[in-house]
Amino acid sequence: MAVFRPFKALRPLPEYADKVAALPYDVMNSEEAAQMVTGNPYSFLHVDKAEIDLPAGTDLYADEVYAKAAENLRALEQNGICAMDETPCFYIYRLVMNGRSQTGIMGCVSIDDYADNIIKKHELTLHEKEIDRIKHVDTCDANTGPIYLTHRKSNPVSEFITDFKEKNEPVYDFTADTGVRHTVWVVSDKKDTDNITKWFKDVQYLYIADGHHRAASAVHVGMQRRQENPGYTGSEEFNFFLAVLFSCDELKIFDYNRVIKDLNGMTPAEFIEKTGDKFIVEKANCEGPYRPEKVHTFGMFLGGEWYKLTAKPGTFDESDPVAALDVSVLQNNLIAPVLGITDPRKDGRIDFVGGIRGLGELEKRAKTDMCLAFAMYPTSLYELLDVADAGKIMPPKSTWFEPKPLSGLFIHKLS
Repeated sequence: MAVFRPFKALRPLPEYADKVAALPYDVMNSEEAAQMVTGNPYSFLHVDKAEIDLPAGTDLYADEVYAKAAENLRALEQNGICAMDETPCFYIYRLVMNGRSQTGIMGCVSIDDYADNIIKKHELTLHEKEIDRIKHVDTCDANTGPIYLTHRKSNPVSEFITDFKEKNEPVYDFTADTGVRHTVWVVSDKKDTDNITKWFKDVQYLYIADGHHRAASAVHVGMQRRQENPGYTGSEEFNFFLAVLFSCDELKIFDYNRVIKDLNGMTPAEFIEKTGDKFIVEKANCEGPYRPEKVHTFGMFLGGEWYKLTAKPGTFDESDPVAALDVSVLQNNLIAPVLGITDPRKDGRIDFVGGIRGLGELEKRAKTDMCLAFAMYPTSLYELLDVADAGKIMPPKSTWFEPKPLSGLFIHKLS
């Protein structure tokens, strides 16, 4: 039984929404963020990546960076760019990319549900990344970006969203520089918000699709606030964190591809021969890059040519939801034993390329700073759910969700 409740969002006035809204902080570096905000003092990157407003060379994790983020957030409200809703609301949020639409609901979920595994995880987190976001959330006294959650389809929720969109005008409707259209409807009527909360009580589990570090950090801050306020009742805002919930039938996972720096001392011919131990290796019979068409097949770019790899029978355990993932099949049968990359989280010889960049990016990397590339078949949503339900962890860089909810459209204040 999931807890999902409305909240009073601090959010941009409609005329500023497209100027405030920004991509999540972790999809660009500081230099790229500084370039993105040129000529736009309202961009939420001034909050999420506040180092861009400090002298060059400032330590990204210095206290002044977090203090600047809090200062910039306050300025958005004090200068009339953002205002807080007077009553707790839910927010219907639709994203349209390349003609494909997905719609979810923005609200707040419970830190207790996270602790009790009603909100399920499928990735490990890195401590240093958590510390960064803990300081950011704590200093800003707010959740500044939503956690991207999914759930198994709930017919009442889906029907309500469809009906509400048809009968009501959106408060925001704009197309971002990325080409993604973002549309938001405000659900403020208490009868409607009570119904949404009630319907989600019938949803057994929520699953983190994207944002494991942000979720862990938000929960840490909430638990820390409980220790600081021993008389807490459980209804305070710090007991909840910002999330957007999408039904799993709404989402699309893109491939998350791999590029490798060297062949571990082998010649291309030796490497291909060794690859043949666990995979059927064929030259790809296609013009241009080879994109895998089904599970357990892979594209490989080496020496200017594309190959098709097909995992041989017996190379993995179909009954194990992690071992059967294509990212595991490739890692366990080729990347680790043949290329010697046993810890892809830390080994500098491997890098990862989101499918949104296209297979041409793999060719480019393999011809420049790398020498070998693998094109993956995308992990499915149901594979993700199966791994999370089994209480297991996916290998790193297993999923790439697109389009991504923007930051800055909804801020959840903790006090």
